[in-house]
Amino acid sequence: MLDLVYLLTLLVALPFLLWRSIRTGKYRDGWGQKLFGAVPKLPPVSAGKKRLWFHAVSVGEVNLLNPIVSKIERDYPDWEFVVSSTSKTGLELARKLFSEKTLVFYCPLDFSWATRRAIRRIGPSALVLVELELWPNLIRAAKKSGAKVVIINGRIGDGSFRPYRRIRKALAPTFRRIDRIVAQDEVAANYFRELTPNPERVVATGSIKFDGAKTDRDAPEIRALAELAGIRATDALYLCGSTQSPEESGAIETYRRLYREFPELKLMIVPRHKERFEEVAALLDASEFQWTRRSTLVEPVDPSAEASRIILVDALGELGRWWGTAKIAFVGGSWGNRGGQNMLEPAGYGVAVSFGPNTRNFRTIVETLLRADAAKVVANVDEATEFVRTCLLDPEYRRRLGDSARVVVSQGAGATDRALTELARALEN
Repeated sequence: MLDLVYLLTLLVALPFLLWRSIRTGKYRDGWGQKLFGAVPKLPPVSAGKKRLWFHAVSVGEVNLLNPIVSKIERDYPDWEFVVSSTSKTGLELARKLFSEKTLVFYCPLDFSWATRRAIRRIGPSALVLVELELWPNLIRAAKKSGAKVVIINGRIGDGSFRPYRRIRKALAPTFRRIDRIVAQDEVAANYFRELTPNPERVVATGSIKFDGAKTDRDAPEIRALAELAGIRATDALYLCGSTQSPEESGAIETYRRLYREFPELKLMIVPRHKERFEEVAALLDASEFQWTRRSTLVEPVDPSAEASRIILVDALGELGRWWGTAKIAFVGGSWGNRGGQNMLEPAGYGVAVSFGPNTRNFRTIVETLLRADAAKVVANVDEATEFVRTCLLDPEYRRRLGDSARVVVSQGAGATDRALTELARALEN
């Protein structure tokens, strides 16, 4: 029955998928793995070893695996791992980060035949789902194979909880098969406890995103990027990252209002999705300013050149390092309906952080930052412009905001250790 529902849904969505494929290049590859579970076949797990299949749906979840993988390599030498993703951008980033260390592949769609085949070919000791990926057939196939099923950095917000609660009885068999839910905060943990028939299997350990935040602005890779983009110590880079519409036009308008008053101001825009690179490029072309694409930067830019004042980062997987070159940040996905993006990355570098009011995906983190006076909510272009102007007029305010943000990040560290301890317990039981 579930396979039939999936097939009907796929048929209904097919015209849209074809249109998006032609227009953006999405959904063109990996269909053997997605539809038939034709992932690479691995030999059986060696005696005394554990094989973990980490599934990270897209870019944000893939990035979350970085501190986890580092910890496994250091402290769990008897664990091997593979990584799957659902989106093309997530898979590209996973290949960039992990392909030299392990197998990276598309996760099969949740058809019973595809998930069974993929599980047989991978042979995991545990299926580890990052944040929240409730795929009934995949979870059932993993449990039938004898694998443990664990959710790490579990996240569920108000918007997701309400529809899940309405179908709680239908979800009960899937939740019953999950051996452990490692939630990122007590709010999420309580939501999970209400949904699962086994609330004793839910534990809150803090958000792994704290451990993924880098803090060294003087790291060689940060200095290299700053030199490449022509960003001097005296410049004040306003970086708008993980943006969606209309946040890019808002960033350009803020720059337009301020650049004459503050010649040290520079602007960098990093859209969340690569299929929007050209859309944002068109916005910049329509503006009055010269600008530069990241993809054209081979040699360092002259810091005094007009074209160095605005840069569009049309590359994947670099935003985490670009934050370290900024003094003022706007974290996107927070003016629209996306629910926000990871604001801990700029916070870790001590950047003066701002974001919009729609940050439901990071509710606890946002509350912590605001309570510590370590970030600013800006609801529109006027408020964003006033925030940037204040940071430029009062460098002490900007530094105080950034220092508070860095303290919040350091105090939240340690969730990776706690999450992997819970995962190890699940593997032992």
